[in-house]
Amino acid sequence: MKLYINGEMVELEVKTLVDIVKHYGLEENLVVTEVNGEIVDRSNWDDTAIEPEMKIELVHFVGGG
Repeated sequence: MKLYINGEMVELEVKTLVDIVKHYGLEENLVVTEVNGEIVDRSNWDDTAIEPEMKIELVHFVGGG
């Protein structure tokens, strides 16, 4: 299905928000997610159904100096 992730249109076959995080290989405890302008708590990722053309932002924190 067509989704907008971090401003780019992508084609992914996913069912939930956790599927997207796993698809990109991100560490769940270092990611903040936003769906259609609203932050989604990590505890709700499994319950957040993905629908075509959703706008999803993934922010992954990294360490460094």
